[in-house]
Amino acid sequence: MLKLSQEPKMKKLPLYAAGFAVFLSILAIYFAKSSSELVYVDVNKLITGYSKTKIAKAEFDKKAALMKANVDSLISNWQNELKAYEKERTTLSPKELKLKQELLSNKQQQINGYQEAIQKKIQEEDKKVTQTVINDINDYIKEYGKEHNYKIIFGASGGGNIMYADDSTDLTEEVLKGLNAEYDKK
Repeated sequence: MLKLSQEPKMKKLPLYAAGFAVFLSILAIYFAKSSSELVYVDVNKLITGYSKTKIAKAEFDKKAALMKANVDSLISNWQNELKAYEKERTTLSPKELKLKQELLSNKQQQINGYQEAIQKKIQEEDKKVTQTVINDINDYIKEYGKEHNYKIIFGASGGGNIMYADDSTDLTEEVLKGLNAEYDKK
């Protein structure tokens, strides 16, 4: 009789162990899903929402406007010289006429070259400002990822690299708040 009373206890032990294993599995799945190691940020929102972007863009726009104003001033002066040439053209000798045309032509070429150089400089400045902002964002996200134990933080830019992601994996607003708070400290 002793054997009969011990058998049901032995049969219940694997049942308890199985139940405990199922409970642990459910708990592990819950924590794995709630603390996803794969998350993303919307890069475009970070760039446009970052305080430094707005300030850097305003400074860049001032510089670009000044450079364009210089070019516009040179063009305006050249156009005035051209108008004056048109008025006095009939009074000039053939030699003076040819010399004046060459001077105006050379000046136009110089202005065109200067204008191209200024446009190139404006593009380079724009790239430099944008790259500075992107570097700040990348540095912040790198530290943020380490601090929060993320394995990967993807950058979505609307170009199809992330076609779908659950909203719970979107860190954009949280990262943007921290990024701006860090910038405001400076």
